[in-house]
Amino acid sequence: MPSFDIVSEVDQHELTNAVDQTNREITNRFDFKGTDTKVEQKDRELTLSAEADFQIKQVIDILQAKMISRGLESRCLDLGEITKLGKGVRMTATAKHGIDKDMSRKVVKLIKEKKLKVQVAIQGEQVRVTGKKRDDLQAVMTMLRAEELEQPVQFNNFRD
Repeated sequence: MPSFDIVSEVDQHELTNAVDQTNREITNRFDFKGTDTKVEQKDRELTLSAEADFQIKQVIDILQAKMISRGLESRCLDLGEITKLGKGVRMTATAKHGIDKDMSRKVVKLIKEKKLKVQVAIQGEQVRVTGKKRDDLQAVMTMLRAEELEQPVQFNNFRD
């Protein structure tokens, strides 16, 4: 019976590359000269630090542009609050990894509303879809790509 998994993963290596490119652009840009602006990464948690809030917003724009150029979706970042720290500001952003329970339920509900002949099961941080026909599974993939979910999803482990 054909099946596939719906997951939400961030390629750690590409995220590291996007952070490195962002830091390189920050050091080269004229409007950041002489400032202590940087992006630090620890696993899936990014720490953006600058001297003012508008600089943090510029760094976010640069980071998101670099992520898109590396093939990562900018929706995978969960941006935190900007906090003042001494004479600078800091913000933490977390890369979402895995599908949480609420998102899983939403995906299952969307698939069941379309009344396709597939079975859907939540398995931890992923959703497994099985069906008798490959065409039904491809219809589910097409439908989920068209939906505006708050988190990017990928399809893997396709078995025929």
